[in-house]
Amino acid sequence: MFNFLQVREWKADGEKRPMCTARPGYQAVSLRIGKYKKTHHKINVNLVDILEVDTDRRVVRVEPLVDMAQVTAMLNPLGWTLPIIPEPDMLTVGGMIMGVGIETSSLKFGLFQHICVAYELVMADGSLVRCSENENSDLFYAVPWSHGTLGFLVAAELQIVPAKKYVKIEYRPAHSMSEIIKAFSEETMKKSNNEFVEALMYGKEAGVIMTANMTDDAEESKVNCIGHFWKPWFFKHVQAYLKSGPGIEYIPLYHYYHRHKRSIFWELQDIVPFGNNPLFRYLCGWMMPPKVSLLKLTQGETIRRMYERNHVIQDMLVPLHKLRECLDCFDKEFELYPLWLCPFLLPSRPGLVHPEGNEDEMYVDVGAWGTPMRKGFHFAEMTRRVEEFTQSVHGFQMLYADTYMTREEFRQMFDHTLYDKLRHRLGCKKAFPEIYDKISRAARI
Repeated sequence: MFNFLQVREWKADGEKRPMCTARPGYQAVSLRIGKYKKTHHKINVNLVDILEVDTDRRVVRVEPLVDMAQVTAMLNPLGWTLPIIPEPDMLTVGGMIMGVGIETSSLKFGLFQHICVAYELVMADGSLVRCSENENSDLFYAVPWSHGTLGFLVAAELQIVPAKKYVKIEYRPAHSMSEIIKAFSEETMKKSNNEFVEALMYGKEAGVIMTANMTDDAEESKVNCIGHFWKPWFFKHVQAYLKSGPGIEYIPLYHYYHRHKRSIFWELQDIVPFGNNPLFRYLCGWMMPPKVSLLKLTQGETIRRMYERNHVIQDMLVPLHKLRECLDCFDKEFELYPLWLCPFLLPSRPGLVHPEGNEDEMYVDVGAWGTPMRKGFHFAEMTRRVEEFTQSVHGFQMLYADTYMTREEFRQMFDHTLYDKLRHRLGCKKAFPEIYDKISRAARI
């Protein structure tokens, strides 16, 4: 339970410093640690429980530090699941509400915030407020992407949907950018079928499109429990279809949800280059992957600087019809593969993130993680150019990654209209920093 006295004591003490959670910075998804953790007044928010599963209303009520591993372990045996289960499994509900969450089912359900029914927050004055589409709706729409700068999230109600045992996944290799974009767009925009869609690009002219649906029936000979520690890394398994041609498999639901876990997508190949070797997998695969929080906690200054000079971790969210231009931009600036393509529906709603027009629009997350092959790579300069492109097409940057935008550019990318109004009305100026002061490159170590 949240201790409301913490906030009231801060207020009684003169509101000397802005507040933040006491959660250690190394536990956050971002590879960097916010400087504000050293200067702000820390509030303990140790809320880690699933509170209620209501199958009649089709909602689950959870606390903010509940992670995806807990959610799947609780709901799947009951025959239920969240419409969106983002990778990896240590992502928390609070992180994906205050930040962002996405997965291959997002083409139907949107971002993680769009499966949320209600939030409960402790405000700057110590009061508890519940908000939903019908109750304090302006706060409900302003909370996503706000990074804890409007209040402390203490609980959330999320939609749940019936689960099935397996995911039937179809692999479709493509051997040109035009073929990849055409197939990916067609599968994304289908009116029926395709509960899940993603693509992995292994080069500018090579990729595999994956479409999938939940099912209770599976051909036994085609069942692949890809999550077992001795199995090949998922992205390497998918790459094999470029040579073997199209294929179909049945993956147990839990394994599908966490299919990229063991290799942290493909980041682990830079940390443990021999990690996908069959002998290593059989003997030591059970130890993989190391926790990201442990890597951050033990990372020395030299390693940190090396990553900053030679490593890219970026997700850009762009309109689907701008995918070709985005892929060209990524190739020009980073020349980094694999790339992850994940479509999502962006509803036309108030808040920090919404389409340019008044109608829902299909977007795509282009994820780039790894060491670029581009000669003369300069991370800050190239990231700036990718940010400029993203803003020019009314796209958005995921804020767990390094952002080099100025405050003005950031406010142009993210619509602060409702956010500013609520900050003023709720008395947040002294209580919490602005988003930019928590996520900019200058605000992180």
